[in-house]
Amino acid sequence: MTTLAENRNRLWPFLAQVAKFGAVGLVGFAVDVTVFNLLRTTVFDPHLVHAGPIYAKVVSTVLAILANWVGNRYWTFSRDRQSQTLREGIEFFAVSLAGMGIGLLCLWFTHYVLGHTSVLADNISSNVIGLALGAVFRFVLYRYWVFAPSRRAASVVPDGTGARQVATRSNPTVSPSAGA
Repeated sequence: MTTLAENRNRLWPFLAQVAKFGAVGLVGFAVDVTVFNLLRTTVFDPHLVHAGPIYAKVVSTVLAILANWVGNRYWTFSRDRQSQTLREGIEFFAVSLAGMGIGLLCLWFTHYVLGHTSVLADNISSNVIGLALGAVFRFVLYRYWVFAPSRRAASVVPDGTGARQVATRSNPTVSPSAGA
């Protein structure tokens, strides 16, 4: 019986995190789709620029990544964000760019290999199929790598005597580090 209760106690926080990730993702999705379609039908129209849909997708996805960075860092994974913001940001953007690659690959394949070149086909391939596959990929890597609770960076704090001390976000009290 305790196993069921323990599983339930772990499931609810996980589901809440998935829901937050989904809400942040919806904001990013709105940014992505809006900017993609604006660019795809104007300055990056394939009649004007051969690779226009690809360029439009790159620009729209980068803007969506910025929106998602803020939402995921300060809301979805706020408990587990790293103290080393630059490293975390680089990892977040690396994962996001790989996720973007999944969407671009789907768009490229349907547009250039299968020959489905309508705005609807471009949206289905990049903003439905590519986004769904990329979202699963990103969530797993954000949760277990970028914002992994076990990676909350221990920061080295000088203690005034030249010895190294370690403090963590989860335990801000400073304790002597091993091997210092």
